[in-house]
Amino acid sequence: MSEAAPSAPSDVLMIERAEQLKALGHPLRLRVLEMLGGEGEEPLTNRELAQHLHFHVKMLLRAGLIERAGGGKGREKPYRSVATTVRVAPQLLSSHLTSDLQAAMLDEVRRAFESRSEGKFRSAQVTARVTPEQALDLITDLVEKARKLEDLKLDPLVITAALHPPTSR
Repeated sequence: MSEAAPSAPSDVLMIERAEQLKALGHPLRLRVLEMLGGEGEEPLTNRELAQHLHFHVKMLLRAGLIERAGGGKGREKPYRSVATTVRVAPQLLSSHLTSDLQAAMLDEVRRAFESRSEGKFRSAQVTARVTPEQALDLITDLVEKARKLEDLKLDPLVITAALHPPTSR
């Protein structure tokens, strides 16, 4: 990876390689990406990201999901996300490679549901007759609206959206 100071993160990174998808398959790596991917977020050093995340930082770096940011002194190496939003290419979504990512997301939702997250857990489900592309547009709109409403003074909330055909009729 380049040591030069790269430009600001792009809005969207399309996940097109299995290596990238695999890097997202662990909750700690998702957390690193979240910490580095907020709009307006300052780059963090590897020390600031915490020493126990080092392995996951290296995996995200090798997969091209994060990059070195400019600056830093000595062993202090700032990193940042390469994009504020990550999307997975359709061909990877239809493969068996998404199982780790799905499991991590479902586990996080399950743990939040079980703890009721101090009264902050909310859920909703709707069945709609729309195309998969329209459903993806709805999720994209949700992500974009959440980014616009974001207040860095507030504690973060995880918003998980999934779309699938009904499992029974």
